[in-house]
Amino acid sequence: MVGVDPRGELRGIVASLHTPFSAADRVDEASLARLVDHCAQAGCCGVLVAAVAGEVGSLRLEERRRMLAVVAGAAGGRLAIVAGISAADLATSRALAQEAALAGAAMVLWQPPPGLDDVALEASLSALAEAGPARIMLQDLDWQGSGLAPRLIARLAERVPTLAAVKVETVPAGPKYTALRSVVGDRLHLSGGWAAMQMLDGLARGLDAFVPSGILPVYVRIWDLWAAGCRDDARALFERALPVLAFSNQQIEISIRFWKHVRCLQGIFATARCRPPVRDLDSVQQEEAERLARRAVQLERESGEARSG
Repeated sequence: MVGVDPRGELRGIVASLHTPFSAADRVDEASLARLVDHCAQAGCCGVLVAAVAGEVGSLRLEERRRMLAVVAGAAGGRLAIVAGISAADLATSRALAQEAALAGAAMVLWQPPPGLDDVALEASLSALAEAGPARIMLQDLDWQGSGLAPRLIARLAERVPTLAAVKVETVPAGPKYTALRSVVGDRLHLSGGWAAMQMLDGLARGLDAFVPSGILPVYVRIWDLWAAGCRDDARALFERALPVLAFSNQQIEISIRFWKHVRCLQGIFATARCRPPVRDLDSVQQEEAERLARRAVQLERESGEARSG
């Protein structure tokens, strides 16, 4: 299985997959397979399926199951698969975790439902562990605050051995990375999600992975340059990408709309269709998105050529 050792093998860029929809509002499996192949060619180490960027709240359970099968088939062992299992109720998350384990997913991603106290959170994690996933990645998602306390996460990791990773999406993210590493040591795999604008900060703090959705070859190139000690080159490339990131990371719905448009320009997606509650861009946003989408395509092409050359 790819990515069994999360800190040793799941290092680099894990692509959070958008969900392509057909004009008839069905999951477009052919486009999804092309996206997975794009991730592999970009140099990603893994893919995350059925998470926030994938409009998971609009997906039916059967669609999520089928998407996992399509992604596994398209990955063909080239990528570690992280399966999103977040749901409003624990029973559904347990069922998804069992199916992910059978599908060979290296890890499952779970965002705790709101309102759980520390005792209920530990009980829920233990119940998920009993469902049989190889590894659990805890989604520490709080776009308005500091999220789960680092010492709570460390205690959960001690009591639930299957908890192997944390995807940090808090404000600010950088100090949280450092605080977590100081209390968990090397016990947990740490990745950054929404904080794309803070990639250099995360690299400097020794993150194991980043989980973005767009400009994947660019992120991979920045990671490789940084790892090779070419820090100035990594910073220069990141700064070239900043206008794209500044626009796309204004808000999650804008991000989804923008990157689906980019995937259409690249011939990966057949449509840029989104499901509610994702709203359309207004005319001003659309004009800027058109300009920056062309830049994103060029940056991806150049970074991919630099990596292969």
